[in-house]
Amino acid sequence: MTIFLSYMFLGLSLAAPLGPINAAQINQGIKNGFLHSWMIGLGSIIAELFFILAVYFGVVHFLETPFMKTFLWSFGAFVLLYTGIESMVSTQSVQLREERDSLRKTFTSGFLISISNPLSILFWLGIYGSVLANTIDKYDTLHLFWYSSAIMLGVMIWDVSMALISSGSRRLLSEKTLKMISVVTGLSLIGFAIYFGYQAILLIF
Repeated sequence: MTIFLSYMFLGLSLAAPLGPINAAQINQGIKNGFLHSWMIGLGSIIAELFFILAVYFGVVHFLETPFMKTFLWSFGAFVLLYTGIESMVSTQSVQLREERDSLRKTFTSGFLISISNPLSILFWLGIYGSVLANTIDKYDTLHLFWYSSAIMLGVMIWDVSMALISSGSRRLLSEKTLKMISVVTGLSLIGFAIYFGYQAILLIF
């Protein structure tokens, strides 16, 4: 149980740093509430499960080829730029609005942001790759599944916490403050998009 809790804490630590997913969760929580923010996190978790499977089956090496890296950086830049601009445009309706993004659209957005992020691929290659190597040497497949589940549980706990905090904040803060936070999260997504685009350009030239 101690090892399980340590891996769960690892999952919490992995999810905590501010990145595109956290920014998108804050933005959705403020505009649309808990469920939409959680859908961003859930979409991201599904993408991360793909990365875990890719590391486990060795497919991740294909994703590290120059062509795939360039494609992922470029596609990631497009997804983040679109999401950031959409966030900026919709700040006028940041208060509890009746017309909300569909849950499917929000889930898809979270999935695309995460699956098109080369940093996530390298991240899971390094972190889960080391967990995989360590666990396979000492334990069987059942333990590997158990500890992998602990990591994902930690990530899920963080995502639920982010959804609760961001959705709860919209009832406590003024409309002006909510709009300002929405603008800041939109700008952060655009900032990530610029960084992704720059990395794609470096690979091309």
